[in-house]
Amino acid sequence: MANSLSPEKQLKQFLAKYLPPIQAQTRSARAQLAALLPGAVQMVYDNYNFLVIGFGPSERPSEAIVSIAVAPTHISLCFMRGIDLPDPKKLLRGSGNQVRNIRIEDETTLDQPAVRKLIKEAVRRAAVPFDTGAPGKLIIRSVSAKQRARRPAASKARSR
Repeated sequence: MANSLSPEKQLKQFLAKYLPPIQAQTRSARAQLAALLPGAVQMVYDNYNFLVIGFGPSERPSEAIVSIAVAPTHISLCFMRGIDLPDPKKLLRGSGNQVRNIRIEDETTLDQPAVRKLIKEAVRRAAVPFDTGAPGKLIIRSVSAKQRARRPAASKARSR
């Protein structure tokens, strides 16, 4: 059964599962990326492990260049083909075949010149160019029925 809520309202519900600081950080990062990538299609995946918001020039997931991965305790900026990006400041983390990421520490992370340079280079290398005159779009791609907890486990008090 299809969800009757707008994609924005659905995303708001997905984010509500997280602690307020993670919610705020995610909203800030999403707004910053939307401003840096005019015309981007934002694809949302509320998966088992993470809430992911991918940014690409079309609705095709294979064309996404970056994404925000939201975990219970932090968010990361993932570069879908990060293995190929020049990274003189050694900001990119990860050891997979393609994806590399940067931990988004706060609202200033995406403003750092080295991070902006990585984003700009990822856009330049995109197989499909962004239509910067197109309106941005948000779509919900998938929602997993089963998900890990979206908030950190509370530490249990020792019984005395």
